[in-house]
Amino acid sequence: MNIRTAAALTAIGLALSLGGCETATPYQPLQHGTAASGGFTDQRLDANHFRVTFQGNTVTPRETVETYLLYRAAELTASQGYDWFEAVDRHTERDRRTYIDPIYGPGPYGFWRPYWRWWGGFGWGPWDYWGGASVNTVQKYEASAEIVMQHGPKPANDARAMDARQVLANLAGRIQRPELRRR
Repeated sequence: MNIRTAAALTAIGLALSLGGCETATPYQPLQHGTAASGGFTDQRLDANHFRVTFQGNTVTPRETVETYLLYRAAELTASQGYDWFEAVDRHTERDRRTYIDPIYGPGPYGFWRPYWRWWGGFGWGPWDYWGGASVNTVQKYEASAEIVMQHGPKPANDARAMDARQVLANLAGRIQRPELRRR
């Protein structure tokens, strides 16, 4: 095995091992410095209006982010003593970024020294995509909604109105909470 193949295999192994470390954002409040980034926030706008958001990390699918947003809206509605809520404004944003990382090879400063030329068998050639780079695209989703909470039975003719307790019961099985760490 030549050095270039060894470098490529090492980079692939490192990417797989690091990729396995990150887990999808669990249902948790947004706090910096937690093991899994992301979570929910809410802000009271007036007596029965709130803005609710849920941010996922790069391995959290859009569907999960939107499910957690609805669950938080229902949880907040029930905790405030209301029966149902309606999302008056709701949207999901995607943050997509592409990174190009050169594969590092041996050199006078150790194995992980970047280099911008490569040995092609017939002499030195310039670095290009086919000469050794890792292209990664990552995306994160953030869903937000402004909700209005109400008392009493939900209106039957309003498709956007949701019974908070029914939402909590229906989505409870899809909610992944953070693991408690024992010391």
